[in-house]
Amino acid sequence: MTYADRWLLPDGVEEILPAEARPIELLRRRLLELYRTWGYDMVIPPLLEYTDSLLIGLGRDVDLLTFKVTDQLSGRTLGIRADITPQIARMDAHSYKRDGANRLCYAGHVVHTKPKNPLATRTPIQAGVELYGEPGLPADAEVVSLLAESLRTAGLPRLHIDLGHVGIYRALMAKVDVEPALKDAFFAMLQRKAVAEIEQWVADNISTPAIAKVLLALPGLAGGREILANARALFAAVASDAVTAVDQLAGIADVIEQRYPEVELYFDLGELRGYHYLTGLVFAAFAPGYGNPIASGGRYDHIGEVFGRRRPATGFAVDITALSKLGLLSADKGILIGVVNDGSDAQWAAIGALRAEGERVVSAESRAALAGLGCDRELVKQDEQYRVVAL
Repeated sequence: MTYADRWLLPDGVEEILPAEARPIELLRRRLLELYRTWGYDMVIPPLLEYTDSLLIGLGRDVDLLTFKVTDQLSGRTLGIRADITPQIARMDAHSYKRDGANRLCYAGHVVHTKPKNPLATRTPIQAGVELYGEPGLPADAEVVSLLAESLRTAGLPRLHIDLGHVGIYRALMAKVDVEPALKDAFFAMLQRKAVAEIEQWVADNISTPAIAKVLLALPGLAGGREILANARALFAAVASDAVTAVDQLAGIADVIEQRYPEVELYFDLGELRGYHYLTGLVFAAFAPGYGNPIASGGRYDHIGEVFGRRRPATGFAVDITALSKLGLLSADKGILIGVVNDGSDAQWAAIGALRAEGERVVSAESRAALAGLGCDRELVKQDEQYRVVAL
């Protein structure tokens, strides 16, 4: 092993240096304080736990993203968390079980076996909220509103949120009488928006004209508010549950447009992200110049079932690390007070008073060393008192 190999980090794993670490930490604190003011209680889940509880409820995708190790004490398999939502579901079911609504928030690292996309880190820092015990539109509107507030707090100049509903796809596919393998193939095509392949699949497998018309239209049902009316007209003749899901999206949009007129809403009725565990609304936030979601969430009413407590649940996670790449976060200016130690109790008391006021004070053995530390001011003794002057 060469010296270079000793300090190289694995692909997709990064360290965060002071210029970026301070803004990230400040945003983390601001987000957690925001969530507290909305009534969310902070929890700190463990970084690893038994895979028996960590890898249930979110499907195979999370399983593949999770590092697994052997516990030297029990011999059981541990997982390093790739998603915090299952941990919060376990808390709601057992550790912090409450009657009625349970609002919980968190912030911390997750670790992925591979990047979620080519530009992503494998060790992102997330902050998020989970709302348990509240079904229906009011709860969904609350978490989407809180997401908008989170993006405001991060300083995004434009807020762009995509909305979808996995119930639409489920309702439509319930009307399709084909083998499960063929449904899986259609699912994969729709995820890729492979229009030509979908056209061929429909021609080969669907004989009912109304259902064929809807499936062919599904990849293109994306855009502004006008697509909701188009979707209602299409779905009415095929699946009433799909119409109900569209109405739910319209209700969420009404609330968000009233509360946050600056938010750009985009609808994608063929959105299948998180399909295997989400049960209703699905949403994601995007930022100009960044191609991947900076936040995502939705409704997942079944997630607590594996812990013996099936409850309505909705929430989201914000990728703080991704937000830091946008260049919007800023830390305190490099304001640093230097002091040459004279060993006196009076000087020590003056330094303590400055630090208590939030000032950054660093000591050195000589005045020449202060500039090298990045100090812009100096604590000096003048007329038997210690004062801060320009360096």
